[in-house]
Amino acid sequence: MFSIFLKVLDFAIPILIMIFVGLFGTGILIELGFMQKFSGIVKPLFKYTNLPDTCASSFMVALGSTVAANSMVVNFRDGGCIDDRETMLCAVFNSTPAYIREILTYQIPIVLPALGAVVGGFYVMVFILTAIVKISTVIILSRIFLKKNRCQYEENISSKKVTLKDAIKKSLKRNRKLFTKIVVIYLAMTTLVFYLRDIGAFESFNVLPLAEVFGIPAESIVPLTTYVASPILGISLLGPMISSNSISYHQAMVVLMLGSMFMLPFFSFRTLLPRYVSIFGPRIGVRIVAFSTGISILVRFCILLILLSIA
Repeated sequence: MFSIFLKVLDFAIPILIMIFVGLFGTGILIELGFMQKFSGIVKPLFKYTNLPDTCASSFMVALGSTVAANSMVVNFRDGGCIDDRETMLCAVFNSTPAYIREILTYQIPIVLPALGAVVGGFYVMVFILTAIVKISTVIILSRIFLKKNRCQYEENISSKKVTLKDAIKKSLKRNRKLFTKIVVIYLAMTTLVFYLRDIGAFESFNVLPLAEVFGIPAESIVPLTTYVASPILGISLLGPMISSNSISYHQAMVVLMLGSMFMLPFFSFRTLLPRYVSIFGPRIGVRIVAFSTGISILVRFCILLILLSIA
């Protein structure tokens, strides 16, 4: 158990440092009034929603760090500027810039060379489509369930001119308790996940029956099963099969959709759930992860149905 805790610390400390920088850094920017200026850059996108301008500020920050953006959303909620529904939709909206970063840092340099232009390009398009669907879903739900919120939380914070020293002090005071809660919950959740992984809870999934059901070669079971545990390794194993024509482009796409559909819940439980629960609390954190992951799985399921229909 002690060895597991050491692994948890090794994994969690860099992330907690990132959360600390995001939480207190954005707090300082809010105190100085900078976030109000940032929000104007993305306001054209938000004019189609009923989300408040505070969400536009956090979305701008999400282009650099999702953790920092969600830390801002928590500050807005705790300050009474947004309610739970707005918090949830803001957080889902903030998850979409990560797709842009992943395309630039993962899809183009890793996936495209490994899978080739056809299958790799298809996989990139799935990521783009998922981001579009998420944004569209948030826009539609905000217009159905929300009334336009004119709250300008940043203006309330920055109405008085403050020095950098004062901004740092106010940010530390405002976010100290929240960060402590995040550390405790995140370490507890991550320890649970690492323990379950250590006893093999994530490797017990058997995908062998899927080969016959979806008409994919039996040898594709290895990259499919591996993909669920490690997408990079699964893609690395699938690439040579495509190059050697032991699996067709169409079958490779089916394998990728199946693998990602089954991988996403594991990834969300291992990685996203501890982060979102530690930031937003169990009730809202679980809802955000379930909603966001559900959309991603639904997109892949719909694409899988299309692929099967044209087989």
